[in-house]
Amino acid sequence: MKTRGGAPRAAHDVTHRDVARGAGAALLSRLGAVIEVVAQPASTLMFGLATYGLYTVLWSLVNLIENIADLGMTSALQRVIPQAAGEAEAAAALRSALLLGLTPCFAIAAAGSLTAPWVAEVVNVAAADRPALATGIALFAWALPLWAFIEIGTSALRARRAFGPEIRLRIVWEQVIRLIVATGLWLAGVDTLGLLIAHLISLTITAMACVRLLARYYDLSLVLRGPRVAGMLRDTALAGLSVLPSNTIARLFGDAPPVILNLLIPGAGGARAAGLYGIARKLSSLIQLVRMAFGYVMGPLASAVARHDRQAIQPLYGFATRLSTVLALPVAATIVSAADLIVRLFGPEAAPAATLVIPLAVARAIEAMAGPAAAIQQVASRRTQPVLNSLAGLAVAMMIALVSLPDAGPVAMATAVGMGLVTSAVFALWQLDRVDGLRPFVPPFGRAIGVAALACAGIGLAQVAARGLPVPGRILCLALALPGGLWTAVRYGLPEADKQAFAGIGRRLRLIRVPA
Repeated sequence: MKTRGGAPRAAHDVTHRDVARGAGAALLSRLGAVIEVVAQPASTLMFGLATYGLYTVLWSLVNLIENIADLGMTSALQRVIPQAAGEAEAAAALRSALLLGLTPCFAIAAAGSLTAPWVAEVVNVAAADRPALATGIALFAWALPLWAFIEIGTSALRARRAFGPEIRLRIVWEQVIRLIVATGLWLAGVDTLGLLIAHLISLTITAMACVRLLARYYDLSLVLRGPRVAGMLRDTALAGLSVLPSNTIARLFGDAPPVILNLLIPGAGGARAAGLYGIARKLSSLIQLVRMAFGYVMGPLASAVARHDRQAIQPLYGFATRLSTVLALPVAATIVSAADLIVRLFGPEAAPAATLVIPLAVARAIEAMAGPAAAIQQVASRRTQPVLNSLAGLAVAMMIALVSLPDAGPVAMATAVGMGLVTSAVFALWQLDRVDGLRPFVPPFGRAIGVAALACAGIGLAQVAARGLPVPGRILCLALALPGGLWTAVRYGLPEADKQAFAGIGRRLRLIRVPA
């Protein structure tokens, strides 16, 4: 690695600018989720809420199964590759991850495709979707190995600190092509299977593009035919299996609720409940993007730093937490204060989703304020710690769900998930403080959260004042309030030393004080 002036820089020599630059690239790469939020109204309007709910259930099942069947290989690469001694070891780690992660996924996909008629019997759908359901499940089962390959491949890119290349995969291939294909199938009269086939096509193209990107950062000849590195398969497996329970529990928070709602509520009502929850989850995931971006970056960076000086993580951790706070809170305030307006874009059937958005958005905001604590734990702490905080969050969510479901329906589910997310985030903070001595809420964090709170109040007041306006006027107010709140929070919430990490873009946006 080289500095700007060309002098070599050690892999563990990580600066605030590395964190900011990586987080910016990771945020761009995750903007595919923003496109997905934009595409969701088109999907619900074209195919209907019940069919969209079916798609949500099946995609949630694929995500849940993939997270278990890949044996934690996406997280394993974040720990193993940054600590590899050379190119041969890095290639061996990637080869091991692909072997361990893809083999179970192919086997499960084959089994799911063969048993599709039996699986179809337990999925609640609208009557119009029932005839094509078994065929749809048999086809969509093959999304599992495709998605596993994409997840492992992009994790290998992030492990090389190549955060930017995901932009093309996540935005152009995965999301835009999916929307184009889905629209074409809808115009051709394909109803129930349209969303499922479009998703499979987009995943196939994304997987092919992922191979090309991997060739830029790894010697694929070494990956395919390189020498065996003693102990690498075992080390990669242990690194993945150690975080598999916490990864699985985290995935349960995101993808299990629509599946559970579908199973509890019979007929088309189960499909619609899953669709409503899917809409609320996607909207709240806009806040989660901030936390995920810093998690993606801080995982490999903390792994590289921890190998030499664990306490060197502290300033990076504090900086990432401050920046996550000033970015996430204004986004959360915008979503909460305008939830009723935003869900209108999904059609009249989606109106009840506004109630679900609020607890999920508040929980994601608190989670983002915890910074990249969970990501640091996975690579720099004892392997049991992430499991404990994930189990605590799951226990809280299950208790609330057991008391309130199925009577309270999707609202109870959103509340249970939100409380579980907050519990896991608080436990991760407490463990890093108690066990590793890493504390993010050190000065000037008070300034960051104080200014961010004022920005949130301004956004909320603007939305309240705009409620009497027609829908176009409220949308314009929303479009002005969010960037204004973000700029205010970053400009006045971060000290000058933090903002120097933004370099040229900070000066162009006048985030950095320019001397007269």
